[in-house]
Amino acid sequence: MARSVTMVVFVLPSVFQRWVSGQSEVKVFAVGADSQTPPTLGAALDTLRRVHPSLEERLRDEYGSIRRHINMIVCGDNGHGVGRLDCELPPGAEVYVLPAL
Repeated sequence: MARSVTMVVFVLPSVFQRWVSGQSEVKVFAVGADSQTPPTLGAALDTLRRVHPSLEERLRDEYGSIRRHINMIVCGDNGHGVGRLDCELPPGAEVYVLPAL
């Protein structure tokens, strides 16, 4: 059975770029649980963990939750307010990663 897949772009501030060879953007595929379920922010972070484990461990804690001092803006909305890791991602989603001030 095919799963739904979308490309996700993580836009990173300079403080996180050293863990991704100086890149300001990282593109990954997020995969939904099945063909009817859209991919989520958690699925995108799972892929990011496989591609850039050093970066991902700075974004999520040991329980898999987004760290308290990290904000993720998903398509213009704060990820904490739109379902956190269960936030559904539309095709071509952009996720801005920001350290909290």
